[in-house]
Amino acid sequence: MDELKGRVGIVTGASSGIGYAIANTLAAAGATVYVISRTGKVKDDMEPSLPGVIHYKGDVTDYVAMEKQIAELAAMNDGHLDFLVNNAGATAKCRAEDFKDEDFDRIIEVNVKSVFKLSCLCYPYLKKSPYKGRIINISSMSAHLGFTQVVPYCTSKAAVCGMTRGLAVEWAEDNICVNSIAPGWFASKMLADVMDPARKAKILGRMPVHDFGDTKDLGALALFLIGEHATYITGQDYALDGGALAYGY
Repeated sequence: MDELKGRVGIVTGASSGIGYAIANTLAAAGATVYVISRTGKVKDDMEPSLPGVIHYKGDVTDYVAMEKQIAELAAMNDGHLDFLVNNAGATAKCRAEDFKDEDFDRIIEVNVKSVFKLSCLCYPYLKKSPYKGRIINISSMSAHLGFTQVVPYCTSKAAVCGMTRGLAVEWAEDNICVNSIAPGWFASKMLADVMDPARKAKILGRMPVHDFGDTKDLGALALFLIGEHATYITGQDYALDGGALAYGY
């Protein structure tokens, strides 16, 4: 329960879903987790966050505001941060030939540029971490597989994997490990709202486990990558996908 006691860091976009699960898992292990999201609170249909999760309202694409906020959070902790989880993301559904420029730009801004900028803004504080600084980027199955009507999203998540490897190499001697997690299909209210029997059968047939995942497993992987046993792991993308990427024919 105290594996991360004393560690302090940031998780973006954690008002629900994957970010919520990661933030609360880290807090349960003793970390102080600063959540930055558009609402500054958990969604109304969610259970309250654990006491170690502290919510702040913020726009991850407002880099002037983010620089100030990150500096203030680090100053509250002797001038250092121990981890950053870049989870905030955006998407839109449309055929490629009809995709609006403004939607494409928004997806790239949130999913790629903000991940890079926040990593760089946190860099001087992560570098000072007494535990070795960690960055976890949330990638996606769409970084590895093609999906219709979300080509810009696929593009952005492939970029996240490339960025993860590049930062891992560049910052390897700066006391920072950089990895990413690629979630597969996880049970959620949003998924249930759009799920019909045909779509469910198609998705579950795409993986050997034939079942949806539980977001607690994503939290557990993030906990491992931030914990004391992952100081030699960097530049890797971890798929939690029920075996989807390994599934042949």
